[in-house]
Amino acid sequence: MGRQGQDPLPMLPVDPDAAAMPPDPAAAAFFDVDNTIMQGASIYWLARGLAARSYFTAGDLARFAWGQLRFRVLATENAGHMDRAREMALAFIEGWRVAELEVIGEEIYDELMADRIWPGTRALTETHLAAGQRVWLVTAAPVEIGRMIARRLGLTGAIGTVSEIEDGVYTGRLVGDLMHGPAKAEAIARIAAAEGLDLARCTAYSDSANDIPMLSAVGRAVAVNPDSALRREARHRGWEVRDFRTGRKAARLAIPTALAAGAVVGGVTAGMAVFRRRAATR
Repeated sequence: MGRQGQDPLPMLPVDPDAAAMPPDPAAAAFFDVDNTIMQGASIYWLARGLAARSYFTAGDLARFAWGQLRFRVLATENAGHMDRAREMALAFIEGWRVAELEVIGEEIYDELMADRIWPGTRALTETHLAAGQRVWLVTAAPVEIGRMIARRLGLTGAIGTVSEIEDGVYTGRLVGDLMHGPAKAEAIARIAAAEGLDLARCTAYSDSANDIPMLSAVGRAVAVNPDSALRREARHRGWEVRDFRTGRKAARLAIPTALAAGAVVGGVTAGMAVFRRRAATR
């Protein structure tokens, strides 16, 4: 079933182009998760693992993925779309016990997520850690998923979308805003203020044009496996580009990546409703 429990992952070589990065306690690195740290969307792999455990059907999973793709391709971030996204973002975990989801999430990480961590991006995180810098994940996915991935990779921590919890059970309502777009930039600014970081000396990594606010908030921006819009923006601004996809493999990943992208923000009404109904009857 893959790596178990809290066994450390094997050490990877640091990024050779940045191996001489000097220690800088006022610097940190901020990494998006979906398609940056991991191939596809973390919440999609969680949903797939739950489908394998019969929490819902393969058809539900297909509708879940189609909703994500539809939002990714067609939606714009006007007030109506984002209000709907906020409403649906965490509805799928309504009624779940926190402890239960954490246990299942660890299992699914071993089964479906661990082997989808991009080795190249992982090497970048190791470079920053070796330089004594803190490394944070910043994701629109539920913060529990981000924290799990950060823990398994030996990173500092994670920022993500936060769900309300009452008596150890998820209510399905948000606490604060969806961790998306400008909210990511605001979140890393708060971390910088709390931890004495100089954002001008920090680095941010993402694959998506949705994260241009976060990338713009730091001194060094790196586009990792960028979508076409971010690639254009990176070229225009002179940002670094790191693409760990190659040739035929990149072509094979194109459709599943699109299906998986935008999982929390996307139009996932069908899948989310199924999760909610099933959780309510358990």
